[in-house]
Amino acid sequence: MTSTASRPRPPHAIRRGVSLYSFQEEYFLRTLSVQDCIAAAAGMGATGIEIIPEQSIPGYPVVSDEFLTRWHEWMRRYGTTPVATNAFLDTKLHPDRMLTLDEQASRVRRDIDIAVLLGAPIVKATINFSPEAMAAVAPYAEEQGVRLLLEVHAPFHYDHPWVVEHLEVMHRAGAHVLGLMPDMGIHVRRFPRVVSERALRDGARPDLVDYIVRTYDDHGDTHALMDIVNYRGGGPVESGLARQATHYIWSEPKEMLAHMPFVGHIQAKFYEMTDEGTEYSIPYEEIVPVLVEGGFTGCLSSEYEGNRHLQDAFDVDSVEQVRRQQTMLARLLGESD
Repeated sequence: MTSTASRPRPPHAIRRGVSLYSFQEEYFLRTLSVQDCIAAAAGMGATGIEIIPEQSIPGYPVVSDEFLTRWHEWMRRYGTTPVATNAFLDTKLHPDRMLTLDEQASRVRRDIDIAVLLGAPIVKATINFSPEAMAAVAPYAEEQGVRLLLEVHAPFHYDHPWVVEHLEVMHRAGAHVLGLMPDMGIHVRRFPRVVSERALRDGARPDLVDYIVRTYDDHGDTHALMDIVNYRGGGPVESGLARQATHYIWSEPKEMLAHMPFVGHIQAKFYEMTDEGTEYSIPYEEIVPVLVEGGFTGCLSSEYEGNRHLQDAFDVDSVEQVRRQQTMLARLLGESD
């Protein structure tokens, strides 16, 4: 058997990381602290740390000297590196009006400043960021040495008119400033089992749940499901599940290749890692080779979202779920047998 020391290095520069959002259940319940989450990720060999400042920094948007000192000490202690922060643009902050473009730009510049303080080279822009807002802050991001990446999140996709508008801005600004952060929830091949099983526990009719799941898995017309469920006498739970089906999409992983120069970070979304070590809904065995083929050099950042579909009936173990995904990613990246 080839030893770890003598095993050839994988032919890529992809890193593994974790979004601390993955541990939201335990963080909310205070069974894990921010430090505990970082230590857990490091213990899995996932050394890239993605943080949501709004969630994990006491006093946000103010970042205290005390927190900064602890943050950088944690990075040194656990051998981890900040890879990305997440920014949320509350355009409807006021009940009677939208934020002006200047107000939006000011808030994004503030989030860029936080990323710089934390040492993170990337800021994730949620899908509601407008192309105009991205263009307005691009010069500041470039000045600060930060890439602002638009999260491509289901049900959006690369050919969606909103994303196409963003791509036009990105091409003008340059990939070193603006880019994409694909969320792997755009590659949901099978309806997430944890979601349909939760609907059944909530009292949904099994025949309608089965109909919704089969329609999605067969790439049927999910946008007709809400009407059909209504016509078949479904109630709020069934209608909610039908609506949920419109928020998942399946797109071929190879669609990323055309945009790879702009892809700076991957949100490795997952809902359920099975006992067999695979994700139930998202075919990472197809996704990872595409990233390698495309020369992706960023971080694959675990983003666990199964907790909310389990917490009604089971103890959530986010750490174990993330550990399973990291084991799978290490295998697919050629780091382990």
